[in-house]
Amino acid sequence: MMTNLFSAFDPATSIKMSMNWFSSFLGFIIIPLSFWFLPNRVNVMINNIIYKLHLEFKLLLGESSKGMTLMGITLFMFILMNNMMGLLPYIFTSSSHLTFTITLALPLWLSIMLFGWINHTKHMLAHLVPVGTPNLLMPFMVLIETISNFIRPGSLAVRLTANMIAGHLLMSLLGNSSIQYSGYIYLIIIIQMLLMMFEMAVAVIQAYVFSVLSTLYTSEV
Repeated sequence: MMTNLFSAFDPATSIKMSMNWFSSFLGFIIIPLSFWFLPNRVNVMINNIIYKLHLEFKLLLGESSKGMTLMGITLFMFILMNNMMGLLPYIFTSSSHLTFTITLALPLWLSIMLFGWINHTKHMLAHLVPVGTPNLLMPFMVLIETISNFIRPGSLAVRLTANMIAGHLLMSLLGNSSIQYSGYIYLIIIIQMLLMMFEMAVAVIQAYVFSVLSTLYTSEV
């Protein structure tokens, strides 16, 4: 029984073995599709998405894109799979939990920062002061750039979590109001269908934004 509106995002269960996070591994069922002798339509669609993403990330990374596009493509597909799984009934949305998103964002940002400061120290120091900054504003710009670098993993994690929670909460509120306003049930169903289409678009956009921003942070190093 739901104690409050946010109970749907609680990963704890009453049974001993929690199966809420199991939806994160359901995407592995599409991996054998790549080993088919003749590719089916799902495999062709996935390959087209991967190719388009490869071109997009290669353009963002520039000359330093050797193998790094694979990171962005993997992030996009993994987050998209979890976002789409969360739209199905009775499946826990793992991407709406902060532990899931911060686990993706923090190690990625930390590895990029460590690689940059160890191998390109001068470039990282020069990046703290934008070109054309007046001498009087240089200390403030260093402080602002340092703070902006430190909040990047938090902004990545909170952005994905907040967007996934917002849509699910709105659908929950409409579902609860359908009991009280049964006379407008057809209107509520139409609104729910439109909101479901909007949530599917948000799932794709948030996966794309997360992977693109991670790629941009990598290209700065």
